[in-house]
Amino acid sequence: MASIFSRKRDLMYFIFFLTHIPIIITVDCYNLWPASLRPAFMDDIREFYITTYQDQFFISPPAWFNTYIWLEALYHLPISVWAVSALLRDDPKVPLHLLVFALETAVTTLTCISDYLSWSSFSNDQKVQLAYLYVPYLALSVFMGVDMFGRLDAVLSKTGSKKKRN
Repeated sequence: MASIFSRKRDLMYFIFFLTHIPIIITVDCYNLWPASLRPAFMDDIREFYITTYQDQFFISPPAWFNTYIWLEALYHLPISVWAVSALLRDDPKVPLHLLVFALETAVTTLTCISDYLSWSSFSNDQKVQLAYLYVPYLALSVFMGVDMFGRLDAVLSKTGSKKKRN
C-alpha cells in the first residue's frame, strides 16, 4: 500500500473531505440543528456568510434546497467521514463510492449554480462572488468523477481481459 503522500489525487481528496466535514456540520446543516443545541460560533459563521455573499439559498431557500441540506446530513457527512479513513488505507472501494459522491455533488452543485445565475435581483458581481464558492466545488466533483470513472474502467478492463483469456 502506497502512502497517501505518494498518491497526489488521493491526498487532494483527503484534504477536501477533512475540510468538508466541519463545513457540512457548521454551515450546510445549520438549519437542522435545534437552536438550543447550536453553538454560538455557528451563528457568527452564518451571519458572516449571509452578510458577505447574500446567498439566497441560506436566506430564503427554495423547497428543493432543503432536500439538498438533508443529502448533506444523511449522505455527504457519512461518506466524507468514511472517505477520510478509506483514502488513508487505500481502500479498493474508494473509486466506486467517490464516483457516486462526485456525480451527486456535480448535479446538486450545478443545480445551485443554474439557479443563482437566474436571480434577477443579483448583480453580475454578486453572482461572480457566489461563483468563487460554487464553481470550484463543481470543478472538483467533475474532476473526481472523471478520475474515479477512469480507475474503475481500468479495473474492469483488466477483469474483462482476464475472462477472455480463460
